[in-house]
Amino acid sequence: MLNRFYGAFDTERRSGVSDDSDYRTPFQIDRDRVLHTPTFRRLQNKTQVFWSGEYDFYRTRLTHSLEVAQIGKSISYWLKSRSGGPLGDDFFIDPDLVEAVCLSHDLGHPPFGHAGERTLNHLMREHGGFEGNAQTLRLLTERIFSAKRSGMDPTRAFLDGVLKYKSLWTEMKSVTGEAPENHFIYDSQHEYLDWAMGGNDFPLELNPGATRDKFKSIECQIMDWADDTAYSLNDLSDSVRAGFLNIEKIEAWAEKCSEATGEGTPLGDLMKSIRRKRVDPFVGKRIGRYIQSTWLEMDLNFLSSSTNRYRYRLAIDESVKAESALFKRLAFEVVFLSPQLKQLEHKGSRMLRQLWEVLGERYIAQGTIDGQDFQLLPADTAAEIASAPDEPARARLVCDFLAGMTDGYAARTYKRLFSPDFGSIGDLIG
Repeated sequence: MLNRFYGAFDTERRSGVSDDSDYRTPFQIDRDRVLHTPTFRRLQNKTQVFWSGEYDFYRTRLTHSLEVAQIGKSISYWLKSRSGGPLGDDFFIDPDLVEAVCLSHDLGHPPFGHAGERTLNHLMREHGGFEGNAQTLRLLTERIFSAKRSGMDPTRAFLDGVLKYKSLWTEMKSVTGEAPENHFIYDSQHEYLDWAMGGNDFPLELNPGATRDKFKSIECQIMDWADDTAYSLNDLSDSVRAGFLNIEKIEAWAEKCSEATGEGTPLGDLMKSIRRKRVDPFVGKRIGRYIQSTWLEMDLNFLSSSTNRYRYRLAIDESVKAESALFKRLAFEVVFLSPQLKQLEHKGSRMLRQLWEVLGERYIAQGTIDGQDFQLLPADTAAEIASAPDEPARARLVCDFLAGMTDGYAARTYKRLFSPDFGSIGDLIG
């Protein structure tokens, strides 16, 4: 079916290679390339809230990404179905493109959740930092799909869809005066940002930082809201199941924060669902409400004449946004800041730091360990690092290796290197 919403500007691949001979649409090709990569499969053993593998019903980065993709596609269908809206049968936001963006949004996240991300950013502070969204961009453009590590050659619309942040590391550093903590892309990625923007410079009013971060394509905005929806609702379900969230803790938090818990309030409804042991139906109904709280509004900006992806912005009912923000605060302050999870975060962070130290000594500084030339990395990875032109490039490749680890692989590698009683022939083969 012809879809006038997209043009050649949106479906162009950076290589210039045409998809005309393929039976799939360009966006279906993008989605399929993501789905069939080891990088995507590794998300099944990366932390979402609780460490992956502890219990089989907790969400991982993989199940979270699948849920975000389902919500994102549903938003696309909802927006198309709205009567009186601008979309129709031949003019609509492509659900395959939204699915590809949603499936990819966490590809760059390292092991051990946001604690792992913060740790790698700290370790890379002298070499351009580390950021999960920037790492996703690096994977899509340089590291996955191709045997030559040249990336998956994404379409412009897909590449732009994962660009939540559009400020370079040095730009953010110049704004804050110090190495940024998050919300940046790597300096070396300016060419991809420039290509995604069609070679157009950002106007002065879109200065680096939070202002520019709000400038997103409609597909990126949908992914962002789908991610917020999953984060604020589905993670509540896991927290209740794990015993981190119960009525007593909610009431205590609500009293401290002066939040209402009466009949018909968000917290009141949540506590009622816990009493009735109906948390999953509560979450499912809320997801449907969050999806249907959206509509499109016209926008005018420096790209709106080039693509419909910037001609519209996603509007969300303010009361629903406020409820989502409330649930996120609840999960963060009661669950994520709990001593139990902070202890696990500390353990994961420490493992990454020690792995970085030994790999940095051997491969970034190109030295020996105790006078011996130990080979600690797979041969192809070690060879690529050895051929890198300088220390920052070697550091980035070591960071790539650590960021690509699953929780389990990182823990096993740590034990193999530092635990005297761990390691066997079977372990080495496995």
